[in-house]
Amino acid sequence: MRISFCCTGTKAQPWLEGLRAAFPHAEVNVWSAGAPAADYAVVWTPPQQFIDEQTQLKSIFNIGAGVDALMALRLRPGVPVVRLDDAGMSVQMAEYVCHAVIRHFREFGGYEADTAQGKWSYRKPHQRADFPVGVMGLGILGERVSRALAQFDFPVRGWSRSAKSIPGVQCFSGQAGFNDFLAASRILVCLLPLTPDTENIMRHDTLARLQPGGYVINVARGSHLVDDDLMALIDSGHLAGATLDVFRTEPLPAAHPFWTHPKITVTPHTSARTLREESIAQIVGKIRALERGEAVASLEGVVDLNKGY
Repeated sequence: MRISFCCTGTKAQPWLEGLRAAFPHAEVNVWSAGAPAADYAVVWTPPQQFIDEQTQLKSIFNIGAGVDALMALRLRPGVPVVRLDDAGMSVQMAEYVCHAVIRHFREFGGYEADTAQGKWSYRKPHQRADFPVGVMGLGILGERVSRALAQFDFPVRGWSRSAKSIPGVQCFSGQAGFNDFLAASRILVCLLPLTPDTENIMRHDTLARLQPGGYVINVARGSHLVDDDLMALIDSGHLAGATLDVFRTEPLPAAHPFWTHPKITVTPHTSARTLREESIAQIVGKIRALERGEAVASLEGVVDLNKGY
């Protein structure tokens, strides 16, 4: 068995060591042009040349939950793509989003600014009922985030392409339910996959439907958000601000106005990092299942190439 590792911007050696320990009789190597045909591929943003040359792959494993970079390539028909379905990311995402929601709700940013100036201040507490949180995208990450928010007694709304049912969450679905979902939300959390249908989904006409004083948290992809529309709605007073972890260009360019906007909090794509040990264990388990003859359809995380997630 041959496993080819092709992960842009990722330190290869720890991954190779983990995979080799699990499969001591396999050939596990970093891909280079002209490399022998592999049975399985472990990838992150591989080049088109990799796909073109690796003609005998049984499956491609993506070391992340988002597969938009792979969807931009010409993939070989019949080769399944399998993404990470959790691998320790969902709890990190729940931590990050809950922190951002609570920081905004409790006005901790204002307290930090005051204490930095030596000012002892008081702000009247808000009512949670006045801060319904809408989560766009109810996959593994979105469901975990929704459940976590509900534990803090926030009213939680959820929206997904197909109908979902999550205890403690008011769920909306499809295009027919989208505007009602936005109108029912004051804080908007984006956890959608990036597809042609979801690109630019957070733009002026959609964000304007949020309740007055709305707040945006984007932890999905930068291309979901139209930057200028967000800033215009914040500057107009309709939106109170945003916490952004993902951007159209990363690292975020030094001259980008998000860096200095007083009502926008920026973090460097750190909401949910890939945990290597958990990810290797998940990939190893799935390769073993395929080698035992189990059907691809039985695996968690198989991507529907027509939907893009």
